[in-house]
Amino acid sequence: MLLLDQGLPRTTPHHLQGLGIDAVHAADVNLSAADDATILQFARERSQIIATLDADFHARLAFSGAVKPSVIRIRIEGLRAEELARLLSQVLEQCRDDLESGAMVTITDKGIRVRRLPLLRVSQPPSSL
Repeated sequence: MLLLDQGLPRTTPHHLQGLGIDAVHAADVNLSAADDATILQFARERSQIIATLDADFHARLAFSGAVKPSVIRIRIEGLRAEELARLLSQVLEQCRDDLESGAMVTITDKGIRVRRLPLLRVSQPPSSL
């Protein structure tokens, strides 16, 4: 299941569901004003993949040593809901194994970059993300 962060179009989950993808927008699960740590924890507890425009999610995952949740960062400006849904559908298909195992995926107009988690090994589990 995808959890779309606040900066993404609110109607995108509707378009994703039309493509057979289970998705929800942060606003629809009372996360409109939540901080990144709360959203990461919410997604982790529900085995969701986060889709976002925000670079902070990747930074938090990189420094935490966490292996979940996977995060897809979209670095293409101005995508409408339907375009975004098609793009996310393609990325989910193309990167399925990586996302299921734990990955940070970055989408640009030039392509897709995948980095498997964890990026750093930590000696102790982080107290919070």
